Amino acid sequence: MSYGGGGMEWMMRSMRRGQTLEKRKIGRETAKRILSFAGPYKREITFFLAVIVVSAVIGVATPLLAGQVVRLINSGSPSAASQIVKIALVIAGLAVVGAVLSLAERWYSSRIGEGLIYDLRTQVYDHVQRMPVQFFTRAQTGALVSRLNNDVLGAQRAFTSTLSGVVSNVIQLVLTAAAMFVLSWQITALSLLLLPVFILPARRMGNRLAEITKESYDLNAKMNATMTERFGVAGALLVKLFVRPESESQRFSARAGRVRDIGVLSAMYSRMFFAAMMLVASLAQALVYGLGGWYAVVGTLDAGDVVALALLLTRLYGPITALSNVRIDVMGALVSFDRVFEVLDLPPAIAERPGAVAIPAGAATVEFRDVHFRYPTAAEISLASLEDVARVERTTTDPVLRGVSFTVEPGQLVALVGPSGAGKSTTSMLVSRLYDVTSGAVLVGGVDVRDATMQSLRENIGVVTQDAHLFHETLAENLRYAKPDATDEELWAALRGAQIEHMVQALPDGLDTVVGERGYRFSGGEKQRIAIARLLLKAPSIVILDEATAHLDSESEAAVQEALSSALTGRTALVIAHRLSTVREADQILVLDEGRIVQRGTHEQLIAEGGLYADLYKTQFAIGASPPRLVNSPEPVIVTAGPYPADDHD
Repeated sequence: MSYGGGGMEWMMRSMRRGQTLEKRKIGRETAKRILSFAGPYKREITFFLAVIVVSAVIGVATPLLAGQVVRLINSGSPSAASQIVKIALVIAGLAVVGAVLSLAERWYSSRIGEGLIYDLRTQVYDHVQRMPVQFFTRAQTGALVSRLNNDVLGAQRAFTSTLSGVVSNVIQLVLTAAAMFVLSWQITALSLLLLPVFILPARRMGNRLAEITKESYDLNAKMNATMTERFGVAGALLVKLFVRPESESQRFSARAGRVRDIGVLSAMYSRMFFAAMMLVASLAQALVYGLGGWYAVVGTLDAGDVVALALLLTRLYGPITALSNVRIDVMGALVSFDRVFEVLDLPPAIAERPGAVAIPAGAATVEFRDVHFRYPTAAEISLASLEDVARVERTTTDPVLRGVSFTVEPGQLVALVGPSGAGKSTTSMLVSRLYDVTSGAVLVGGVDVRDATMQSLRENIGVVTQDAHLFHETLAENLRYAKPDATDEELWAALRGAQIEHMVQALPDGLDTVVGERGYRFSGGEKQRIAIARLLLKAPSIVILDEATAHLDSESEAAVQEALSSALTGRTALVIAHRLSTVREADQILVLDEGRIVQRGTHEQLIAEGGLYADLYKTQFAIGASPPRLVNSPEPVIVTAGPYPADDHD
């Protein structure tokens, strides 16, 4: 028995979401923006709707033609046989046309749906890429991915399954009901009286389905989060180090078991829904055959009309049930659009100004002029829904930098040192314009970075951080991230300059080696040298080193320092360091404390001057000079190792 329109899946999805969406309200502005996305697909949508209309007409015409065949059989007319053959050919022709139309409907649906998915995903992805670093420190990665996947797909359904379901079901319902009333309004009215017997219990069932489906979604989300964390190298290593595989398996098994039980319940509810619908439709058909047959016997109704009514009835209940939940489907699509727009409406903190100028190629001067800076509040750069909190913080943070001024001349190496939280890393982020100053100005090559094009700024500045990130791609692809058109010879030259050429040559796949998640196939020192090779390939005029050797052992640090000496040759360098021994040869050392430069000068000058720098240096020297503890000493021995010992090549 066919129900037409969106079918069982469309109706069950509506009922599952009903409880959570009935009270949602979406403004007119959201509706207008949705229509703007449909603009490029006006022609496709028009043809799509036309195909749906014709398909609905064919669906109603076939039962009426079948009824005409019965009338001709009972007529005894000499020409009945030839007319029946003609009608049969028409029915066959309509079947062929219907099949072609179903393909056309699918093509237009896919064209519109996939086009909308592409438009929404690319817009959201591009927008998110332009958000400040602080946005990513607050937002849950899974929540962002969900916006690009689940919500975009939900929005796409507004123009495919929801739109086609509504139009098709409305047309089919109107045509079917009209034809049935023309044939026999009494039978049609009695058939419709059975509908509440099905609709009311179905809505109660839908509420229960919504509850268990929500629980299933929550459990699946938790399982996905668990798998994402535990399947990563760092998470897997932690589980093994604390010997927790069994407890992790038990925890996961409990959640998976509940999802299994919910799946069984959901399947049974769905089957009960389908069985109830079949039962009501069968009872209605029995009514048509019984009452219609009686009318036919007494001569008030034609036998062909009885057959047509029975066939039309099978196409009546489906559209009515689906349309009873149409508001839920529409609201679901609108909510998905609203969640996508929520991200798109969050303005990027850093944007290129109209008329921005390019920083001259090779510009190598960095200047800070009375720079003050505080980090934006969460309300300025984040969304509560992406952080999984009730509301984002609106408290204004204290200033991180307070009146910082200095100049780095071309070819100079200037070091920023000071206690944790003094503002060293923040200073480096302002140079590459990961953030904008609150007041004052940062100039590169004499151009305020806020007035410069982002492309020219990035081309002139190269950064190596303490945690060199590598994508889960080949070594060559990671290197070419700095210069997409680089030749293999240029890649090897960069690796040679970074003092890691021989190690890469020893790898079985060489440049085609897949580095693993976050580069975990390499040790910390190797990743840093690969990052330096990437920097050499980019060949910037200004280099920023943010704790580039902070977490390395002595041997790896020596190798990285040798690679850095090659990377810094002839370039302006701004170096942030906790280990003061690594910046003794700097042309100038700036000592930051509580967002202010409290001392400046060379290493010798600052040691002679005393103060914070001398205190920090003496403290580090004392720690470094303390004798190592033996294994049989009363204090525990702390052993440091790379993140992935099995692949440690240092």
